[in-house]
Amino acid sequence: MNKEGTSFLVGLLLALAFELSLAGPPALIDPATGKFLGNLGGNQYDANSTSNPYGRYGSEYSADSVNNPYGQYGSRYSNDSPNNPYATNAPAIVAPTVPGLGIQPLPGF
Repeated sequence: MNKEGTSFLVGLLLALAFELSLAGPPALIDPATGKFLGNLGGNQYDANSTSNPYGRYGSEYSADSVNNPYGQYGSRYSNDSPNNPYATNAPAIVAPTVPGLGIQPLPGF
């Protein structure tokens, strides 16, 4: 590969890495309703994080939290909870959309 081709390839890879760095953390979504259930980034200061013990999606007292052992999304008996190994409607993990590219780098799993 010549010098111009190598420079182009390096530039393309750097641009792609930059675009991917702008994407946010993966999110939890209720697959039946599409309801957002929080970000999975692990940032305890993010208001939308499941790791924020004082936030809507991370508090053990919030109805929308997977950390509430008595709530719809946190109970080990709920069909909508990731804490129930037999749940058929557990939240889906969805990768963020990369700005400018309009693609999801990873499929939800």
